[in-house]
Order: sequence, then C-alpha cells, then structure tokens
Amino acid sequence: MKNIAKNLGFMLITAGLTFGCNPLQLDDIQDPNNPSVGSIANNATSQQIQFLITGLESRHRGYVTNISQAWNTFGREVWYLNASDPRFQTDWLGQNGRVPDRSYFGFGNTGGGSWASPYQAIKQADVLQLAAANTTNITDSQKSAVVGFAKTIQGYQFMIPANFVYQNGIRMEVSDPLNPGPFVPYEQALDQIKIILDEGFQALGSSGTGNFPFKLTSGFTSFNTISGLQQVNRAITARLNAYRKDWSGVLTALDASFMDLNGDLKKGPAHPYGAAPDIFNPLFYVPNAAINTIVVVHPSVLDDATPGDLRVQNKFLKRTNPVTVTTDAGALVGTHQDARWVNNTAPIPFIRNEELILLKAEAHANLNQATDAIAAINIIRIAAGIGSYTGATTQAALINEILYQRRYSLWAEPWGHRWIDARRYDRLNQIPTSYDKGAIFTQFPHPQAELSWDNYVGN
Repeated sequence: MKNIAKNLGFMLITAGLTFGCNPLQLDDIQDPNNPSVGSIANNATSQQIQFLITGLESRHRGYVTNISQAWNTFGREVWYLNASDPRFQTDWLGQNGRVPDRSYFGFGNTGGGSWASPYQAIKQADVLQLAAANTTNITDSQKSAVVGFAKTIQGYQFMIPANFVYQNGIRMEVSDPLNPGPFVPYEQALDQIKIILDEGFQALGSSGTGNFPFKLTSGFTSFNTISGLQQVNRAITARLNAYRKDWSGVLTALDASFMDLNGDLKKGPAHPYGAAPDIFNPLFYVPNAAINTIVVVHPSVLDDATPGDLRVQNKFLKRTNPVTVTTDAGALVGTHQDARWVNNTAPIPFIRNEELILLKAEAHANLNQATDAIAAINIIRIAAGIGSYTGATTQAALINEILYQRRYSLWAEPWGHRWIDARRYDRLNQIPTSYDKGAIFTQFPHPQAELSWDNYVGN
C-alpha cells in the first residue's frame, strides 16, 4: 500500500477537492512536479493511468474512519469514547435533544467521510475514466477494464451518501462540478447506482479475460483478475439490491459473486494499510492501552449475545481497566474493545463472504423460501459455534433471526450495517438508548456547503 501514499500528491492534483466550497470541484493547483489535469485528460501515459488507479484506491478508503465511528454509534454497535471532546458522545448519541443539522459535529460543512470523501472517490473515478477514454497509449480492452473498475468503485461509494441523507436524496450527476445535477430521491438514486454497477460489470466483461491490466494493491490480491473484479462488482450489487428490495436480484447477483457457502467467511476485498508513508489501520487500538479515546463495544451487544458465540470471543476483548467518559447524561463505561485487528497495518475488508451468505438468507426469507433461508442461516450459526436454527419458520421469525445474526457477524464493519438494517425494516425504535439516554437518528440533512454551492453556481 506504500504506493498509495507515494502517489498521493499526483492523485490530489488529478482529483483533489476544495473542502470550503464543493466536494466535486477540482483544485486549481500549479505543481511543477506533477502533471496537470489537462495533461491527464489528453493522451495520458500508461503510468499516469496507473497513478490514477492507485489514487482511486486511496480515495476508496477515505470513508472508513468516520463511518466506522459515527454510523456504528448511531446503530449502537459501538461507542466512540473521547474524553478530549464530549461532542463525540453528546452529539453523536443525540443526548439532551441534540439533533443533526447542516453543520453537525464530526461531519462539518463538507460532510467528512459520510459525504465529501465518497464524492472525492467518485470524482477520482470520473477523472480516471476521462483519462482512459482520451488516450491512445492503452488498448481498447485495457480501457474497458479501467472503466469497469472505476464504475465498480463508484457504485460502492454512491451508496454511502445515499444512506447518510436517505430520503433527502443525493446528486447522481456530478461529472461537471460547475453544473451538478439535482438531488434525486433515495429509491431513484439506488436504481441509478444499479445502472452504474451493471455498466461496470459489462465493461469488465468486454475487456477480455486474465489479469486486470494495471496493478492493484494487496487489498485485491484474490480479485485482481477480470473475473475476480466482476465477482466483487456483483457482491456490491447484491448489497445494493437488498436495499432496493429486489430479492430475486440479490440472488442473481450472488450467483455471480465470490459467495462460497463452503468457503472462508472472511474472504473479500479489503482496504490495505501500512506504515509511513502510508497510513495505519484507523480502527486498531493497542489492547488494554491506558487511553480515553477509543472505540468500545456497546453494552447492549454484550447483553444480547448468545452464550458461547465465537464471534463475541473473537471480536471483543475484555479490558483489564474499563474506559469511562463522563457525558451530560452520565458516565459511559466501555468494558470491551475491538479485537479484530492483529496490528495497525491489518487490512479492513469492505465486503465479505459472510455478508453475502446472510444476504442469501435474507433474500430467501423475503421470497418465503424458508428451507433455503435456514440453510444459509445455519452456515453462519454453526461457524459461530451456536448450533443450527431451531426457531419458527415464518417469514417474520426468519427475518428476526437474520437481523440478529447480521448484528454479530457484521458488527462494527465500516458501513453501519445495524443502523441501515434497522431503518430499512422500520426498527429504529428497537435500537436501545437507555445506556446513554440519547436518541436514534433516521437521516441527515445535506451539509451546508452543498447548498451554498448551489447558490454560488447560480450567481
């Protein structure tokens, strides 16, 4: 992953964003050590295309810290305890009537990892596609492969702001930062994301077979072939189709993904991290370190766990000294910390086989195919050491079971699964607030800078 940091300066030139204005606007920077946007858009070299791909992978992981800390707090998977700044507790937990506004703490005017970072990745992918289209230095099949990869990442990234602001809608047309498209409703945005992912899948298929023609980081080690990237694309599409409630579409996408009912549940593409000049894994905390800024397991997750669940044993480390932070609503005590990462350079998967199997279970349950749903559920339960499912086989009972298993299998992954799951099944009121006397948020408004940009462009 060192190449990501090494080439970061080039990437910032090609798709850097002005945080004070619009996250879609390219910086006008004159740097004699790096090519201009214009030179990249006109007959880019193969090396320049490679730099853009590496930069896209860097942008692709920009959301991880903010969403892992914030969205998982909204869903009460974790608390992000920070004694230096109480707003990480009071504001993110909605204590004392605090509600999201356009300058909500931790997101600021540009939306941080929940808004600006995804659009930065989307814009990076636009520049990459532009460069590939306007060069004679790579073959047509290489161009198709580049477009397929870029659109796959765009599909993933568009889902982040869509789920952040939800029914407030997002911009899907952002290729021209001086003339961005209108906000479109959540359901319409999901449909348009589906088109992007399908286009990416088809572009990859048009590029031939064999290895992806450019170098990807170690996060794609098992997926750096054309077929491997198509499998990743379909895995992302399966997640999207669940949000679209296209249950047959979930199953179709899964059949073309890397889902393996008998395979490693941890298998999947990942965001890699490394030592300087790269960045460290932002979710790693030294075990039992004497600190008061740390992500801890939410008490309800511990209270509701099934006895003997190996996921609890493997993911949660009981601290020798609990972390206590005082808030407006009383003390928050973290007794367990995240134990998933062996060190500060461990990669963070962004979609895994375990999620795909649970998506299969969910699709079958919603299609009233109880036998198939239970078979998928049992793969997860047996791997967790809690035995086969013996409950009711009604659709409602199976959905309850699947959401429960998702809560522990996908705990605190950089997506906020429980917050999104509770919202899409109209169960936000089931997320407990008694431990912190807070509130549960449904969605967020657009950052103020996003609306200010409309006024600026209009003038």
